[in-house]
Amino acid sequence: MISVIDVQLRYSDTDQMGVIYHAHYLSYFEQGRTAYLKALGYVYAEVEQSGYLFPVRDVKCSYLKAIRYGDKVTLKTFVKKVSKIKITYGHELYKQDNVLCAKGETSVVSVRKDDFSLARFDKDYPDLFKRYQENIE
Repeated sequence: MISVIDVQLRYSDTDQMGVIYHAHYLSYFEQGRTAYLKALGYVYAEVEQSGYLFPVRDVKCSYLKAIRYGDKVTLKTFVKKVSKIKITYGHELYKQDNVLCAKGETSVVSVRKDDFSLARFDKDYPDLFKRYQENIE
């Protein structure tokens, strides 16, 4: 499964060079992860209310082409790997005419909300774990 969303670029996202500032790409990746979870049938706020969080452990991004304010940008998010405690997402940002502008990965870990201890995703949230496993790219 691939989640596809349109990214809304704000003028305030640009830097002095007139391109989207590099740190904002991480926020776009977060939007992609949230949309992916929603496409699986879950709302992140409800997952949190059930006692689990998925903080970012690792992130990387390769910037291939500049994105400027006014570009129409699409983000594709997919799952590359799922383990008992970690999910690794792939992200690809495209602008009009299907031009790949950036690609990256984000890894999140499963923790208990009350004490941030690692949670066994497969045992503590088995239905969600199964949905992720079924949709590995």
